[in-house]
Amino acid sequence: MPGSPDSSTKTMGALTIGGLVAVTAYTVALGSNGWLWFGWVVLGLITLGMVATRSA
Repeated sequence: MPGSPDSSTKTMGALTIGGLVAVTAYTVALGSNGWLWFGWVVLGLITLGMVATRSA
């Protein structure tokens, strides 16, 4: 069902993995950018929070 917690968690997981790929590609091509990595860590923590609340 669209909008269910399970589908939104899967979507956040996919965005987190996609973000990791994008930030890694940027780092390889143009050099490291701390703000991009910081943003990815925040996105990852939000995703982990969603997984934890879904499991509870």
